Amino acid sequence: MDTITIAKGDGIGPEIMDATLEIIMAAGAQLKIEEIEIGEKVYLDGNTSGISETSWDTIRKNKIFLKAPITTPQGKGYKSLNVTTRKFLGLYANVRPCSSLHPFIKTKHPDMDIVIIRENEEDLYAGIEHQQTDEVMQCLKLISRPGCEKIIRYAFEYAKKYNRKKVTCFTKDNIMKQTDGLFHQVFKEISEEYPDIVNEHWIVDIGAAKMADTPEAFDVIVMPNLYGDIMSDVAAQITGSVGLAGSANIGEECAMFEAIHGSAPRRAGQNLANPSGLLQGAIMMLTHLGQTKVAEKVKNAWLTTIEEGVHTYDIYKDSVSKEKVGTKEFAKAVIDNLGKTPKNLKAVIYEDSSPIRLPRYERKPLAKKELMGVDMFVHWPGFDADEIASKLQELNTGELELTMITNRGIKVWPNGFDETFCTDHWRCRYSATQGSNTEKEHIIDLLKNAFENDIDFIKTEHLYAFDGKPSFSLGQGQ
Repeated sequence: MDTITIAKGDGIGPEIMDATLEIIMAAGAQLKIEEIEIGEKVYLDGNTSGISETSWDTIRKNKIFLKAPITTPQGKGYKSLNVTTRKFLGLYANVRPCSSLHPFIKTKHPDMDIVIIRENEEDLYAGIEHQQTDEVMQCLKLISRPGCEKIIRYAFEYAKKYNRKKVTCFTKDNIMKQTDGLFHQVFKEISEEYPDIVNEHWIVDIGAAKMADTPEAFDVIVMPNLYGDIMSDVAAQITGSVGLAGSANIGEECAMFEAIHGSAPRRAGQNLANPSGLLQGAIMMLTHLGQTKVAEKVKNAWLTTIEEGVHTYDIYKDSVSKEKVGTKEFAKAVIDNLGKTPKNLKAVIYEDSSPIRLPRYERKPLAKKELMGVDMFVHWPGFDADEIASKLQELNTGELELTMITNRGIKVWPNGFDETFCTDHWRCRYSATQGSNTEKEHIIDLLKNAFENDIDFIKTEHLYAFDGKPSFSLGQGQ
């Protein structure tokens, strides 16, 4: 008997959770259930995290969390509990299978069968944002080597375990050469350890276009967080409906299972919602727990129900559907089909369902780290780069001198274009003068000069070389 934590969430969440639990328990799931409350009500009671400390304790104790969709109130001050949960519990891998159910669910891609494995803890979802000037907001994109190694190795281990033939990596490292460049580099390193699995890399924009047009060309796709979030929803939709997809969020200690869709408050309380997405999450939960026979029974009953044309409103089509049903009636139809296998769709057999265990990350030897200068970001409401450059050159020290100014990444000094529009946010690069080594006290002297000359510096970024390789971006056009 496994003890799990559940949360019924908001909107349609309680209805689809009740339907899901009714189905899996009828199939013989050996579960003890402890329920917690999370989401909109908790937020609006004054808890900006959307979850109480006692609820965290319950999740951490039971290790397995089945979660219905929740509503995050709009506006400042509220963080997404989905993101918070994944990061607090170290749920580094988001696994989203997306398979066609042709011809019973309408799709343009009858041969589609892909699994998207999305990094779950970092990237822009670190959620580190600041307003820096009147006109400019900033969001920090954080990509770490441990994060890359874990998710990419998980993707290859997943392919190996489930007899998948190819792993594809999507990045945008032609633009983000440091962050996405690291993800691609680690992909190349780890792929060499799996010679029996085909590997390939696509720039995410053309990769997305290819996946939307010819998804059968892909098998397992691994991506950083933001791309994975977007592309997994696209993949689910082109199989027929986002409402049919579930996901697993896997960590070293805990795991969370959920539907990928939202709380759909407009459909709440009407017995309309399709419970299939959360049910797929629950099936993945059962396999994770080793209750494979129950998972098989539920999955095959669900496939049989889909095949029989018993459909909720969101997937109902006159040409293929036989009966339009509500949430409760759909659950009953699945229960009535327990023990059956589909006639046309491929029946599932879950064999080895033991969780994928990765080796602990081992930190690499430290690189030689050299300070080469500093980017000082300045709030200045003018438009003329030459004018601000003349002010900033007065700050030069014996060890640091102004070598470049960019605005929104594009070089505007020296030799900028009059046509380039500038905001009030300026990146001002000070590099070591010839023959000098940059020390942090030199940067302090620079900032002191800026303060004394009424320059509104708003942040700095040190410029480093690691093992002699400069590890910072050039200005666009430099």
